[in-house]
Amino acid sequence: MEVYNLSYDEAPVIKTELPGPRSRIALNEQDMLETQSRTYTRAFKLAVDNARGSTVMDLDGNIFIDWFAGISVLNLGHNNPIVRHAIEEQLEKIVHINEVPTEARINFLKTLNSVLPKELKDHARTMFTVTGADACEAAISLARHVSGKKTIVAFGGSYHGVAGDIVGATANYHYRDYAGISPRDIYHLPFPYPYRFPVNVPEGDISKVVIEQLEYIIRDPAAGPGSIGGVLVEPVQGEGGYIVPPDDFLPMLREVTEKYSIPLIFDEVQSGMGRTGKIWASEHYNVSPDIMCISKSVGGGIPASMISYRADYDRDLPAGFHLGTYRANPLALAAGTAILNYLKTSGILDRVTSKGRYIKKRFEEMAGKNPFIGDVRGLGYMIAAELVRDKNTREPATEIANAMKETLFRHGLLMLTCGHYGNVMRYIAPLTIEDHIIESGLDVFSESLDEVSKKMK
Repeated sequence: MEVYNLSYDEAPVIKTELPGPRSRIALNEQDMLETQSRTYTRAFKLAVDNARGSTVMDLDGNIFIDWFAGISVLNLGHNNPIVRHAIEEQLEKIVHINEVPTEARINFLKTLNSVLPKELKDHARTMFTVTGADACEAAISLARHVSGKKTIVAFGGSYHGVAGDIVGATANYHYRDYAGISPRDIYHLPFPYPYRFPVNVPEGDISKVVIEQLEYIIRDPAAGPGSIGGVLVEPVQGEGGYIVPPDDFLPMLREVTEKYSIPLIFDEVQSGMGRTGKIWASEHYNVSPDIMCISKSVGGGIPASMISYRADYDRDLPAGFHLGTYRANPLALAAGTAILNYLKTSGILDRVTSKGRYIKKRFEEMAGKNPFIGDVRGLGYMIAAELVRDKNTREPATEIANAMKETLFRHGLLMLTCGHYGNVMRYIAPLTIEDHIIESGLDVFSESLDEVSKKMK
């Protein structure tokens, strides 16, 4: 298997104070011109000059290891020659057209169809959208259209975007404070989160409890939510804390939605495109959805999103059912075809699986020695270390996570937090990250953990 050796070999390299002088100027200029509601510049106080593979160089020549990949947008890394070549070839042809077929569009649709989960593979229909949130919006609209029912069931900890009606499905209430749209016809059940499940039951019964609650609100007209028109779930939760559900959860969810003819939607925006060691996270559970949301890394850094769904759902779907001027940009589709073909043929997914196990084991070893890592979990390169104040009480350690994020940055490692309490450190490195860069990053993480732990004790 070929893995491109693109990263700056010497990473991390910190030459200046952070932010460096040129970065500081750029950040100040940004403050004068752009909204103060930005979030990522609060975590990463740098201005970028260029990026290669799994490394980023700022304007001052400091080189950082990238463990967030644009939030799983750059699964094949920065400036990957496969992606770049596909985009450059398409640039010579056409960069925008609305809906009419192009070679890039047809090639992408055929390639995507060939890698979809088993029940959708080779006979799905695809509807292009603009962003991940837009894809989820289209998915719940389609489910409501097909079922003739309004209520959508989502899950605690879920993140499906913050635009339009879909903000109601995103579980964190503070996003709705600014949306201007009250949650409408959305009902949240607990996600089977073994480390923090709200009901005191044996771990082996967690999925059963959730599914029984789902079946109760489906069957009982007085349960409150109303007639269920669709179920929307992340196969592995992303912003909620990189939560891997028990193995029986998705199969049980599929069984009950089929029993009551309710469309099942998988949001694979963050968990898809090889992130978990399979092209789609749901493949770990051998379960197919009726509708699947796809975005982030499918465009190789160029915005792209879509839903793929059962062909019979396309019957009688009216023209203009879901619109957007920038749907299916040809540059993104050319990149997406190249990325999917690489995932299919290169063997990189086997490497993500084996290296992911190794990285998770390293985090578990750190947890065994450190009082603040309460839980380590993950699949492939979607790995979490949840920080707590006390391993017995499991009190979330948000301030320690923030201190870790800042300390890692000072030592040249870009890593973000997530989770219900913002206390989960998440590993989202590019799938192509080189072995020695993995080791360097793990060393930085371990040393930073020791540094922060001494201050926090």
